[in-house]
Parts: sequence; structure tokens; C-alpha cells
Amino acid sequence: MKKILLTFLFAVLSLQVFASSGAHLDKVDIDLSNQESLQNGAHLFVNYCLSCHSASYMRYNRMAEDIGLSEDELKKDFMFAGKKVGETMTVAMTADEAKTYFGTEVPDLSVISRARGADWLYTYLRTFYQDDSRPWGVNNATFKDVGMPHVLWELQGVKKALFETHEDHEGNEIKVISGYETVIPGKMSEEEYDNTIRDLVNFLVYMGEPAKLQRYDLGIKVLIFLAIFFVFAYALKKEYWKDIH
Repeated sequence: MKKILLTFLFAVLSLQVFASSGAHLDKVDIDLSNQESLQNGAHLFVNYCLSCHSASYMRYNRMAEDIGLSEDELKKDFMFAGKKVGETMTVAMTADEAKTYFGTEVPDLSVISRARGADWLYTYLRTFYQDDSRPWGVNNATFKDVGMPHVLWELQGVKKALFETHEDHEGNEIKVISGYETVIPGKMSEEEYDNTIRDLVNFLVYMGEPAKLQRYDLGIKVLIFLAIFFVFAYALKKEYWKDIH
């Protein structure tokens, strides 16, 4: 019990520290009712993320049902390992293999949107830049010295970060990224890539809480019921207490 409590407190404190770090995050428009966006995001996820990152809390058939895919579409375009539709979205790579390849365990992405936030994910996936000092040749402005390669570089292209030198409040010189310069063009324009990442983040947000829209819908119905019930309850109260008042 103590271990669970300590883990929970550590997670909460970590999120508070991150939230107060002052990092600039770009806003992303999330629309969980947009099934076309969710389908494109799911397609990106299984093609670019699922080879290393698992989503072990999500089942293929649950995903298909929620985002409007038939079983045939699911098997043809989203399942490449010959798994059963009722299985979870896991990967073959073990934790030990991940440490060998990347120097650390690769996180499961089932609830990454709830841990990091949609704006963080949207900014992170758009701020990779060329850095020859890093093992994969890239760094990230949102997650410095990240161990992940830029798997979407063919879509976005390769960018070089432009730095400016500023002084902090203690008078120390620090380098700040002021912009980016394209080194290798990608298959997509900047606007197309931003929209693509929005769809991917939209899917990650859905996956973090698949029943979110149903919960909202149920909440509205409950509030309407309570409002109607209040009228009858108040009328009944007035009837019971009319002789006293």
C-alpha cells in the first residue's frame, strides 16, 4: 500500500514540476468526434509508433469499433503481425532489447496523453532538429537529449535549429532556439505535417480515455435528469411542509 501511495505522489509531483517548467507549448485542437482524424491518427500510430512503442491497454477491436473501422479494414490496414482482433496492441521488442537499442526502456503509449498532455505531444513531435552529437543524429527542443529517433523525418524533413544567445537572470549566457532551417525537405508542407501530427495526437488522446465522449454524453443526461428531478422533489417538499410553512 505504501509503495502504491509513494508512486502516486511521485507521479503527481512530477506533473507539477513539469507544468511549472515554463516550456513553450503550441496549442492543438483536439476533436474526438472527428472519426476521419482518429482513423488517420491510428494509421500513423500503427505505421510509425507501434514497431517500438506498445499500447497494451488498447485492444484492436475496441479501437476499430470506436473510430468507425470494419473488421476487414482493421485486418488489412492496421494489423501487420497476424494477431487476433481481440488482442492488445503490443510489440515484440522486449525491455532488454529496448535498452540495447535506445539506452532506456521504451514507454507504453496507452496513457501518454494523460501523462504529458496533448499540447506537449503536439509540440514534441514537431520540434526535432539535426544534432550530430546525438546517437540518432537528432535532438528535440521540447525533450532535450531524448533517446528517440525522428521516425517521421521523411514526412517533415530534416531541420537545423537556429540559436540565439541570451543572458539569464544570473547573467549567464544561454543558447535559445529562435527558429529552424530546412536541411532536407520532407514529403509534406509545414501545414500538412502539422495537421498530420494533430491527427496522431488526437488518436493518442482518444487512446488515453476511450470512453471520454460517452462519459460526457452520460454526464449531460445525468444533469438533465437531476434538473427535472429537482422540480418534482421541490414540489413534493412544498406539499409535505405546506401546513408548517
